[in-house]
Amino acid sequence: MEIEQFQYTRKNGWNFPLENSMKEDADWVIIFGEKNLIRSKSHMDHIIASFPNAVVLSGSTAGEIHVNQVYDNTLSLTAIKFESSHIKAVQDDLECYPSSFEVGEALAKKLDQNQLKHIFVLSDGVKTNATDLINGIYNVVPDHLIITGGLCGDGASFKETVLGLNGKNKLKQAVIIGFYGERLKVGYGSKGGWIPFGPKRKVTRSDVNVLYEVDKQSALDLYKLYLKDQAKELPASGLLFPLSLVDNTGESIVNKSGIPIVRTVVGVDHDEKSMIFAGDIPEGSIIQMMQATIDDLISGAVQASQISVMTNKNPELVVMISCVGRKLIMGQQVEEEVEEVINQFSESNPYCTGFYSYGEICPFFTNQTTCRKSLLHNQTMTITTFSET
Repeated sequence: MEIEQFQYTRKNGWNFPLENSMKEDADWVIIFGEKNLIRSKSHMDHIIASFPNAVVLSGSTAGEIHVNQVYDNTLSLTAIKFESSHIKAVQDDLECYPSSFEVGEALAKKLDQNQLKHIFVLSDGVKTNATDLINGIYNVVPDHLIITGGLCGDGASFKETVLGLNGKNKLKQAVIIGFYGERLKVGYGSKGGWIPFGPKRKVTRSDVNVLYEVDKQSALDLYKLYLKDQAKELPASGLLFPLSLVDNTGESIVNKSGIPIVRTVVGVDHDEKSMIFAGDIPEGSIIQMMQATIDDLISGAVQASQISVMTNKNPELVVMISCVGRKLIMGQQVEEEVEEVINQFSESNPYCTGFYSYGEICPFFTNQTTCRKSLLHNQTMTITTFSET
């Protein structure tokens, strides 16, 4: 696997000329960047001309992870040439289907299922019900197939996100990439570091990923009670208090471990007094507010990287997808979680890229068990690693 990395800033342009790159040899180009840069036709035309034979994947972010630092309002470009593996990528419009489930199903059907080894997903961070999207993919591919990826970002605005393939970058899109190759090895890991607090409450009214009532009271009013003066900054301020989610027996939604999954807000409807989440909030489930210190979040990132090392010991490429809520809490210390992740891979010294997201996709992992079927997570550091043996 051969890898090169480039960065674009409005002040300085590209740090190295793209024309001096591997050019025709690149198989996959990953671009994470600020929304308006991602939707810029001139930038995309330049990139595609520089890598004419590559699958070019672009997605907007709430912050870019480039090499070992965190940036805003840039383009982070990673070009990859595989030795023996290959990929197939497909894109579709969320608004062309009645549900995210049907989008996932349609995208998965376009992949060659023979010897499919891994799926990487990017989807719109505001309009996607990622629980449904993942379930739609799994309606086509085997449950044991690992899916990783995340939901694109729009800074802390939560208004619109842009993504696409080969310069077809648009609003309300979903992209999946299938990976093939006997020598390809893919690792993964996901952890948060959040701690529940306060009383447990029952979801008494919800509709898929829209939460209306908790203990027969307005969910939005409950959040405003906790947020106080910060309530006017919703939905972004809602990231400070994600929800711990278990079923009505107190067990995990995803397995019998009792470890909850986490959900965060991506939108609010003040007229309906409802809150929109990136994944399902089943009626009857039990929720609890969560909070975290910076040390808790960094510890979670370290655990995610340690899990990924267990699944791929010597990666050549590390893709980090961390939630924007973590970035908001850590502030200027946000680079510490990236540095700690990279420290776990010091032996293989891989290339690193990634972004801050509105949701993360990965299997569920505890010390006791792994749920092989991938799920939507929020407020985690999620890592996907690639290498060829």
